[in-house]
Amino acid sequence: MKLIDTHNHLYLEEFDPQQDELVAIAKESGIDALLLPNVDTTTIGRMHDLSDRYPDFAYPMMGLHPTSVDEHYAENLKTTESWLNKRPYCGIGEIGIDLYWDKTYLKQQKEVFEEQLRWSIDLGLPVAIHTRDAFPEVFDSLYKVGCEKMTGVFHSFTGNEDELEEIKKLTNFKIGINGVITFKNSRLSEIIRQTDIHKIVLETDAPYLAPVPYRGKRNEPVYIWKTAERVAQTYGLTLEETVETTRKNALNLFKIENKPR
Repeated sequence: MKLIDTHNHLYLEEFDPQQDELVAIAKESGIDALLLPNVDTTTIGRMHDLSDRYPDFAYPMMGLHPTSVDEHYAENLKTTESWLNKRPYCGIGEIGIDLYWDKTYLKQQKEVFEEQLRWSIDLGLPVAIHTRDAFPEVFDSLYKVGCEKMTGVFHSFTGNEDELEEIKKLTNFKIGINGVITFKNSRLSEIIRQTDIHKIVLETDAPYLAPVPYRGKRNEPVYIWKTAERVAQTYGLTLEETVETTRKNALNLFKIENKPR
């Protein structure tokens, strides 16, 4: 079995100095690709360093995370965009709107999100969307910019049935499932059962959201197998069927096998 982790921040300092060790463990377990969404201008160098060390394993995305949108957003967005013609990326991310922590920069978050959606259309790259307490705002921006012209994934999906139904209307979008599905009080398994597994991709969001039995600890790439097991149970499939199908879903979306290095 070969598994793709579609959302991983292994380049962050939380993993220093164990990145190489964790890559080796991940590969040995059967993971053969990590997709690395950027956070902001401070993480670009670290992300590139990791992907350059493992060019056929770690694939970078470029984007500005909504919680990094502040008074310097215009300058930071310009710096982020400047990288897009310097090297290949497998997606635009991590982008979106987050109103959980702070609503101060909602207007600016929407502006930054919509500009990056336009990048994805211009470059033909999928988007990795972060949305927290902001589904209406995210959908509004997607329809405003033209969701029929783009592809992408709703990373770390934890929405309700109505939000799932709205995503299902977006035929070019997938749903990213991570360790949250293993949490005791999570209804995520029940909710995603209402959509087809061909809509699902697997992710860790490492170092965050470690699955049970590692909940509360630093999430690591290899822990994605616990998420895969729970997704398999959700759909009544074997682990092998689940990994194979979600792998195809990820390849259809990100097309990393065709990326120039």
